[in-house]
Amino acid sequence: MKTPSAPDDRDATAAGLLLGAARHSAGRTAAVFLCSAASAAASLALPAVLGRTLDLLLERSPEADPWLLACTAVIVAEVLLDALVALLGGTTSARSAAWLRTRGVHHLLAAWPGHASRFPPGDVAVRLTANATEASTAPVSAATLGASLLAPTGAVVALFLIDPWTALTFLAGLPLLMLVLRAFARGSSDSVASYQRVQADIATRLVEALAGARTIAAAGTEARDRDRVLAPLPELAAQGSRMWRIHGAAVARSGVLMPLLTTAVVAVGGVRLASGDMSVGDLLAAARYAALAAGVGTAAGLLDSLIRSRAAGRRTAELMALPAMTYGTRSLPPEGRGTLVLRGVAVTRDGRRVLDGVDLTVPGGTSVAVVGRSGAGKSTLAAVAGRLTEPDEGTVLLDGVPLAAVPHDELRREVGYAFERPVLSGATLGEALAGRAPVAEEQARTDERVRAAARAASADAFVRLLPQGYATPPHTAPLSGGELQRLGLARAFARAGRLLVLDDATSSLDTVTEHQVERALARDVRHGTRLIVAHRLSSAARCDLVIWLEDGRVRATGPHEELWRSDGYRALFAPPEPTPTEPTSLEPIPPEPASPRTAERADR
Repeated sequence: MKTPSAPDDRDATAAGLLLGAARHSAGRTAAVFLCSAASAAASLALPAVLGRTLDLLLERSPEADPWLLACTAVIVAEVLLDALVALLGGTTSARSAAWLRTRGVHHLLAAWPGHASRFPPGDVAVRLTANATEASTAPVSAATLGASLLAPTGAVVALFLIDPWTALTFLAGLPLLMLVLRAFARGSSDSVASYQRVQADIATRLVEALAGARTIAAAGTEARDRDRVLAPLPELAAQGSRMWRIHGAAVARSGVLMPLLTTAVVAVGGVRLASGDMSVGDLLAAARYAALAAGVGTAAGLLDSLIRSRAAGRRTAELMALPAMTYGTRSLPPEGRGTLVLRGVAVTRDGRRVLDGVDLTVPGGTSVAVVGRSGAGKSTLAAVAGRLTEPDEGTVLLDGVPLAAVPHDELRREVGYAFERPVLSGATLGEALAGRAPVAEEQARTDERVRAAARAASADAFVRLLPQGYATPPHTAPLSGGELQRLGLARAFARAGRLLVLDDATSSLDTVTEHQVERALARDVRHGTRLIVAHRLSSAARCDLVIWLEDGRVRATGPHEELWRSDGYRALFAPPEPTPTEPTSLEPIPPEPASPRTAERADR
């Protein structure tokens, strides 16, 4: 895969994306070009018709009336064609924007989560909204620009046909115009890219502030965080001013140059008229054609639109360049119980070995806790176990089949996840827990499965108290952190397969609720292998096996009772010692029992 950091590669990717948008709306884009070209043809015909009509009127010829009708027809046609171009251009850009956004979301969701996370949410929002909108205008701008060049080209040809001296006079100043447009394109490209980058930076800061709104309000740091969000504004203003200065300079220069060229053409035409080489109608036509030829200067606006589209397309294309997760075609054995095997697994992030040479075998049907200090690699191991990330080295097998060889639908059906901060997506809570909108004939069975999973996660009671129950839209449900976490567990329970991974998924639950959930998990949820990232002593004690990670390596595995004999293992669950400035409790903390697992079994 080409690296997205190289400008030439980004430009190539952006060009391919914009061409893809043009192909998606090829019919409409072609219609925009044809209507623009027809409008240009009408504008080219109008000076000749006007000139001929004027000569006939001056001669009081009876043939003037048909030519007057022809003038009217050409003017009406030009107006109608311009209106049609505006209508087709708007619908084409809208279709292209929808295609770009849909494609961007598809690539973003299909990418490896670790790769996609390098784009902050605010930056992604800008790329899929403002940048996609600007990029979507490229097909129409290109078609209009191509057609708009027909009128100046045809006008120069017409000047040659009327009188070569008028055409040569106009062409003498054309190189100066080309230099103006070239300087504009160079400067505008850089300023537009910088403006869009700062725009995304502000959006990212704003999304972060909105996500932490309660913390900001509680800390009373509204002013400081407002200043942090708006800190890039001076740079945004500077880039915006620079962008408009470049645009204004190009417009001003072409605005001075074009009238001068038109005036020069009219002056030469006046001399030719005085010498008898041109008629009054010819002079009128030459003046109109000079104005049309000068319209090449208006291409600066369309060129500016294309430059913006290319810069926005480059940013949007970076989402498309994310490597997609790939899947195989090999099915898992139907009799498998969820045996998980890791062989020499290593994962590197930002130059650091998060996992280093991990070799593990988790017997099918067992409950396994993964423990370790912060940064030990627990969540990375959980992600590798269900192929939410790909190891840089080594192999992960489920019931003897490499995860990379398992088809997508089967893998996501047989491997379930629950996270510390679950996100519920769906039109209703019921749909979010089911994972998809059920078809009509499956509705009753799906509803019962969802409710059973919610009961197992101790979530059914508070969901029923909501005004719309399971039909409540997730974004309107007033959920606490613990309730949201229980719904995340319910979603995982409803889709539990041969492997269920709980990545710190009970951290917001109180001890009693956690115990109820774990009992229901053992009794009411489909039996399979459980991989639980645990921080609490009770969670590790209830599991059949414990994996102790330290600095990305497996320090030890075994039952909790055996590992409890190690001072280092016990220290994982010990409260931090108070610093000299912190007050200490007057009551001593009672010592841990020699075998907490025995007490937990008694609770069951």
